[in-house]
Amino acid sequence: MEFFKIHRDIPFMRHALVFNIVSFLTFVAAVFFLFSRGLHLSVEFTGGTLMEVSYSQPADLNQVRTQIAGLGLNDVQVQNFGTSKDVLIRMPVQKGVTSAQQSDQVLAALKTLDASVQLQRTEFVGPQVGDELAADGLKALAFVVVGIMLYLAVRFEWKFAVAAIFANLHDVVIILGFFAFFQWEFSLPVLAAVLAVLGYSVNESVVIFDRIRENFRRFRKMSTMQVIDNAITSTISRTIITHGSTQIMVLSMLLFGGPTLHYFALALTIGILFGIYSSVFVAAAIAMWLGIKREDLVKSTGKKEEDPNDPNAGATV
Repeated sequence: MEFFKIHRDIPFMRHALVFNIVSFLTFVAAVFFLFSRGLHLSVEFTGGTLMEVSYSQPADLNQVRTQIAGLGLNDVQVQNFGTSKDVLIRMPVQKGVTSAQQSDQVLAALKTLDASVQLQRTEFVGPQVGDELAADGLKALAFVVVGIMLYLAVRFEWKFAVAAIFANLHDVVIILGFFAFFQWEFSLPVLAAVLAVLGYSVNESVVIFDRIRENFRRFRKMSTMQVIDNAITSTISRTIITHGSTQIMVLSMLLFGGPTLHYFALALTIGILFGIYSSVFVAAAIAMWLGIKREDLVKSTGKKEEDPNDPNAGATV
C-alpha cells in the first residue's frame, strides 16, 4: 500500500558523508555523557525498599506519589499491583535509614490520607539483585546483537551485517546518551524498550537491504549509489506509514500513559526516530563505504541477464 509514489529518486547518498559526520559526533557525545554522568539507575538495579499496601477503595496513585514526595523521597515508583486497590511502592536506599524505618514513615504518611490503608508486605531488595539484573540485561543485549549479525550475514552479506550492527548500536547508544544527559531514570521497562528498538530498527534495515539486492538484479547499469538511492526512495512510502503509525501509538503512551509508562515510551520515541534515520543514513551509507557491489549479492548463473530499462530487452534477431 502506498499513499504516494515518488517518481524521481532522492539523492540520499550524495549527502551521506555529512550525515555520517553528524551521526559520529552525536554518537561520541552520547558516549561522553554515559562515562561522565552515567545512568540514573532505578531501584531494580541499585537496591531499595519494596512495599505493597492495599486500600479499601481504588487508590489515587497521583495522591500517593505526592504524599511520599512530601517526605523528601525522590525516584519513588508507585504503581497498581494486581487490582486498583493494591499499590506497589519501590523506594531507593536512604543513608542512615533502615528499610523498616523507611516503610514505617511511608505507611504513616499514607494513613494521614486514608486510615484504611494496610501494609501487606515489605522487602529489602539488595544491590546484589540489582547487579544480577544488570548482568542479565547486558547478556540479553549481547545475544540480540549477535543474533542480528548472524541473521543478516546469512540472509544478505557480511557487509550488510556490519552496517546494520553499527546502525543499531548507534540507536542504542544515543538512547542511553539521552538518559545519561538528562538523568532520566533507567529502569527495567526502559531496558525492554532498548531491546525492542534493536529489533524495530533492524526490520527497517532489512527492508532497505532487500530492495537494494533486488535493484542490483534489475538495474545492471546503475552505480551502487544510484541503486541505494532508488531502494530508499521506493520504500519511503512504506517507511512513513509504518513508522508514523507506530510513533502515534508510542506518543499516546508517552502523553496519556502516566508516570509508569513515561520513560518506557520516551525511550521508544527516541529509538523510533533515530531508527528511521540510522537505517537510511547510517546502515545504507556504511554498506556503501564498505564497497557493497552487485557481485556480492547476485550470483552469476552464466546467462546474460536483461536490463528492464533497456528498450531492446527481450528483442530477438
